[in-house]
Amino acid sequence: MKRFFSTIAVVASSALALAACSGGGGGGTTESGVDLVKDGKLTLCSDIPYEPFEYVNDQNETVGFDIDLSKKLAERLGVELDVKTTPFEGIQSGSSLDTGQCDIALSGMAITDERKSKMDFSMMYLKDNLALMAAKDSGYKSIDDVKDKKVGAQAATTGEKYAKEKGISPTQFETGGLLTQAMQTRKIDAAIANVSTIYAATQADDSLTLVQDFETGEVVGAAVKKGNSKLLDEFNGMLEGMFEDGSYDKLVDEWFGPVADAARVDQEEAKASK
Repeated sequence: MKRFFSTIAVVASSALALAACSGGGGGGTTESGVDLVKDGKLTLCSDIPYEPFEYVNDQNETVGFDIDLSKKLAERLGVELDVKTTPFEGIQSGSSLDTGQCDIALSGMAITDERKSKMDFSMMYLKDNLALMAAKDSGYKSIDDVKDKKVGAQAATTGEKYAKEKGISPTQFETGGLLTQAMQTRKIDAAIANVSTIYAATQADDSLTLVQDFETGEVVGAAVKKGNSKLLDEFNGMLEGMFEDGSYDKLVDEWFGPVADAARVDQEEAKASK
């Protein structure tokens, strides 16, 4: 889903990450033997806002599908959840994990071979193909209609990569929220993003619509630092329990509404992806 590898962005984010991790308190270990960067806290790196995965609501609360999963993991570990807003470039490069900024990253992040070489992923917990969004009155029917238009995409994402592969030079936006704002104010003619993000945008603004979806086979997972098998096992164990007790399906329905069936994975699919 969100995001692909960008060498320049990674170098820049790595430098910022190294600077950021120079301070902070000591780590700790849970009763189950999971080492944490902060004692008594599960520190989550997440690129906020990226609705409906992670964003700040009208009550100034950090909420979303990824946030709820992280809360369940923290509860399983018997610790508090500490959410750290982190640029996606640092997350998808693995530098945020490598430099001890956080224990785990959930950020609507697609599992790719490139990323798997830099961090360890959980079993997949969601499907999220790409799609094209535009104004309802645009008259656009497919991606062919926007090749000579101003098309936006979030920087360092699979949406940006896909646009370029289709011969489009996209206008880049730092966050998904800025991309949606540009579409709402018509600073761009169309946008390429994940189905989940476009669904959230169309729910918030009735003048926008999903024009075309693309079968890209993207699946989403949680990431930990290479070799952190104990934390990964805890996340996978939590997710298997959610499949079995039905709470996974309820959470997908809550956050993805009409696109929930396209987004959800079943337990066997998830286990096979480990």
